[in-house]
Amino acid sequence: MITLQVNGEDRTCAPDLTMIELLEFLGLNPRLVAVEHNGEILHRQLWGKTTIQNSDRLEIVTIVGGG
Repeated sequence: MITLQVNGEDRTCAPDLTMIELLEFLGLNPRLVAVEHNGEILHRQLWGKTTIQNSDRLEIVTIVGGG
């Protein structure tokens, strides 16, 4: 298991998950979130290629519709 920080809280997960797999593991719909990975916005097209590493810092925000 590896440890990472998600929205300021320590979390554990299996090693070598892609960003998409991690979001699904966290119970989030990848189509409805934006992700900051280690201080930089991670573009959606890179999520399948980005592997989560020990000590990564993530900020995940849910997109909410409305007006």
